Amino acid sequence: MSEKIPVTVLTGYLGAGKTTLLNRILSEDHGHKFAVIVNEFGEIGIDNDLIVGADEEVFEMNNGCICCTVRGDLIRIIEGLMRRKGKFDAIIVETTGLADPAPVAQTFFVDQDVQDQARLDAVVTVADAKWLADRLRDAPEAKNQIAFADVIILNKMDLVTPEELREVEARIRAINPYAKLHKTSRCAVPLDAVLGRNAFDLDRILEIEPAFLEVDDHGHDHGHDHAHHDHGLKHYHDEEMQSFSFLIDGEVDPARFMPWINLIVQREGPSILRSKGILAFKGEDKRFVFQGVHMILDGDLQREWRSDEKRVSKIVFIGRNLKEDDLRSGFMACAAQPAS
Repeated sequence: MSEKIPVTVLTGYLGAGKTTLLNRILSEDHGHKFAVIVNEFGEIGIDNDLIVGADEEVFEMNNGCICCTVRGDLIRIIEGLMRRKGKFDAIIVETTGLADPAPVAQTFFVDQDVQDQARLDAVVTVADAKWLADRLRDAPEAKNQIAFADVIILNKMDLVTPEELREVEARIRAINPYAKLHKTSRCAVPLDAVLGRNAFDLDRILEIEPAFLEVDDHGHDHGHDHAHHDHGLKHYHDEEMQSFSFLIDGEVDPARFMPWINLIVQREGPSILRSKGILAFKGEDKRFVFQGVHMILDGDLQREWRSDEKRVSKIVFIGRNLKEDDLRSGFMACAAQPAS
């Protein structure tokens, strides 16, 4: 089977710097070719004129926000692109600043043809250091974009004081402690920080949060109390948006886990923005990796566990009004019984 084309979803609130980042990706000398899908809000597409078109092709979807009605558009464009495979190395989808990234991400799970040929590499969110704190108060989309991100570009750091920058970083971490965060001006990040992230692999969480696998003495598995690792960041507890991680120090019984996770996402799906995990299934040499968007789950067996790796099982939920105790006890009940 040929290699799936990686897709990067580029999101961020209005004016955060998405087009600046896209222009950098398209104009730098990296030897890759990208197909770009731009989603404009409103009838007249202007982003197209702002994007430096090298030899990339830009497809415009200007019938409003990417949402359920536009998903068909996105599927149609991607299927069209797949007929021209070989002309590009990756796809970038830039959403309008008012878009919730969920339906875009879901596209890569719900349509079989798209799923067979493309894979979601990462959701990259550009955040405006100067205005994000205001947007988190008045714009639910801005919060969703942060919660959904695998990579966050905290942009325009030159426009704020170091104190303001620490403050906005703490607010971001209250919503999403797991994303890789880069502080920039004019979106000046190395492109490998944005592209080829393979967000399907939770190992990256350990880069960001080495203590992720440590269960502390208070008997809770580092749910959302992460700010103490972040060099004196003030800690915010976002009452509405939460992030929880749970760890089983060993294997999971797939016959228990699969019905449980399916039940959770069917029942709590609207409240769960993202879910992901790496699991050691009993009797299985390969790691089971899954990620979910609301009620849609996708998972498969990936590479084999290395001999120097501890077989542990870890999952992450980011969402609203989640029941931490229920999630923890449900997951813990999936632990495989040791052989007698």
